[in-house]
Amino acid sequence: MLDWKSKEKVVRIALLFFAISSILFLTGIVIVLFREGFYIFEQVGVFKFIFGKDWYPTYEPPDFGILPLLSGSLLVTLGAMVIAVPIGVSSAIFISYILPKKLKNVVKPMIEMLAGVPSVIYGLFGMKILAPFLRELFNLPTGLTALNASIMLGIMAMPTIVSLSEDALTSVPKKFRDASLALGGTKWETISKIIMPTASSGIVTATILGIGRAIGETMTVLMVAGGAAVIPKTILKPVRPMTASIAAEMGEAPVGSEHYHALFGIAIVLFIITLAFNITADFISSRFKKRVSGK
Repeated sequence: MLDWKSKEKVVRIALLFFAISSILFLTGIVIVLFREGFYIFEQVGVFKFIFGKDWYPTYEPPDFGILPLLSGSLLVTLGAMVIAVPIGVSSAIFISYILPKKLKNVVKPMIEMLAGVPSVIYGLFGMKILAPFLRELFNLPTGLTALNASIMLGIMAMPTIVSLSEDALTSVPKKFRDASLALGGTKWETISKIIMPTASSGIVTATILGIGRAIGETMTVLMVAGGAAVIPKTILKPVRPMTASIAAEMGEAPVGSEHYHALFGIAIVLFIITLAFNITADFISSRFKKRVSGK
């Protein structure tokens, strides 16, 4: 039998192995991504690839401009944030400072469980329930539009925003709230002028991570966004976000073709956007911790 020091050493080695394995796997994925996608940037040019207005990868000659796909992703993400941020932050405030503690212990885990619902379920709801409703409401030829995708992505991003915002709000030292109330401030004044500004960095971090969740979603936008690779003029038109294009076209693109490399090029653009969001969220989170701790 091993003594406790030997067991601790074995556990430490096992954890080190898994940590190094994770880093190696991620590094390998990034290397393959850039190796396969860099070819299209050499052939088409970075500016023309990102800002080209036509995405016709199977035409002769083909066009590889991803601006319609990029604008579709940004439109549905912006729409999702317009829906998710006000509702999510309001819900976090309600759960943190208004809801009784017994109910809070029930409501918050239930909201967090929504993050674990498979995205295909949200997509099915958007296709079968929300799309017919929007079609009738706005008298549209189809309910599979950017609005439909925005609503579904907003619902999907909401658990992240609610949970992280609530954590940021409850992390504000209790003495801040007590000092405000002791000076005669009302509960709402304390929340709006003391708690919210102090937790603002954490709330912004939650919002940015929600944006990352929305812009990286694939299955739901593939099912409910309509699939039209055109620059959207209104939110009531079908769109095709970048993730939906990769998922829909990768199976039909011959390996090694320009179309194949172009899909990896889209993935590189998406990777850089998501990485920028995560770095920004990490930077803001660090500032939030320093602000609260005073260090």
